[in-house]
Amino acid sequence: MTTELVVNVLNQACETRTVKAGLILHTDLGSQYRSTALETALKQHAIRHSYSKRGYPYDNSVVESFHVSFKKEEVYQRTYKDYHEANLAQFSYIDGFYNSRRIISADGYLTPDEKEQLVS
Repeated sequence: MTTELVVNVLNQACETRTVKAGLILHTDLGSQYRSTALETALKQHAIRHSYSKRGYPYDNSVVESFHVSFKKEEVYQRTYKDYHEANLAQFSYIDGFYNSRRIISADGYLTPDEKEQLVS
C-alpha cells in the first residue's frame, strides 16, 4: 500500500461521504500513514489523525475485525483471474454488501451505512 493510494482513497471518501471538521482518522504506524502527503491531505479536509500504539493491535480492532470478515467472506472464497477482476469483486463486496447489508453486532446490529447516517 502506497502513500499515493492512501491519499487517493481519503480524497475519494471525502468526495462521497459527509465529512465534518474534527473527524478522526485512526491508523496504525505504517509509513504511508505517517507521510507528509497524507498529513497535508488530512489538514485540507480538517481531519484529525490518531495512531495506534506500536505493537498494540487492540487500538485498531474495528479494522482488524473488518479484515477478518473481508478475507473469510470474499477473498478466500474466490480465485481471481487478474487484478481488474479482484478489484471489481472486492469493491462490490465492500460497497455493495458489507457497507449496505452486513449488520455489525458491535454497532447495535446496524449496517455501516445505517450507523454512518446516525452519526452524520
